[in-house]
Amino acid sequence: MSQQKEWVRERYGEIATGKRRGCCGDASCCGPAVTGERIGYRAEELAAVPEGANLGLGCGNPVALASITPGDTVLDLGSGAGFDALLAAARVGPKGWVIGVDLTPEMVEQARANAAKAGANNIEFRLGDIETLPVEDACVDLVISNCVINLTPDKAKVFREIARVLRPGGRMAISDLVLDKPLPEKVVRDDRSYCACLTGAISRRDYLAAVEKAGLVGVGVVSEADAAELMAGDLGVPESDLRGVITSISVTARKPGDCC
Repeated sequence: MSQQKEWVRERYGEIATGKRRGCCGDASCCGPAVTGERIGYRAEELAAVPEGANLGLGCGNPVALASITPGDTVLDLGSGAGFDALLAAARVGPKGWVIGVDLTPEMVEQARANAAKAGANNIEFRLGDIETLPVEDACVDLVISNCVINLTPDKAKVFREIARVLRPGGRMAISDLVLDKPLPEKVVRDDRSYCACLTGAISRRDYLAAVEKAGLVGVGVVSEADAAELMAGDLGVPESDLRGVITSISVTARKPGDCC
């Protein structure tokens, strides 16, 4: 495993076990509920999952833009403590299935406990690397992910894996961070920036090009927001340093072919 992945797994393991509150520091600028509302979750969604499932680590709401239907098989990349996966499980119903994949053993353990608390019997969590997904070919209707792909060194490989596991006609709905300008040098040098998805971010153009190169079609940015306020609080830098630099985008695409 690369040094970057080892570092991410260590940091997020500390978050899962309560040793660390935010991605970067020992205290977060705001709680999970406040963060959730800011990035597009409704109050009823935030209240629908067990306490501890929402750790306030996302940058969007991929479940809202995914058009999940009963009976779907949904795959959540970087499922963390299970927040988005649990919301998806409620939407797919008893005939559907949700698979969460996460690199961090502590997160997988917490997600399984949260699913048990919620009484969700249509969900499973697997330990794995999203660059080499522990999922069979062409068995998923929808892939979602929330501010996780930035943490992977090989983003192009992740998108190829998404294309591999999707059924023909299957969809992708992800929220992530991209760069619209180069990061300030002082942010690049800050070790905390990687786990906050900043130094792992690539340009919007390169990000969307990687999705298309993986063979997915209909690629589109359905919403976006300047992420300066969200990220500056984690890093303890002035918001002005990041304004117009880092953007949260929600991207949809699909695998060519018929879904039926």
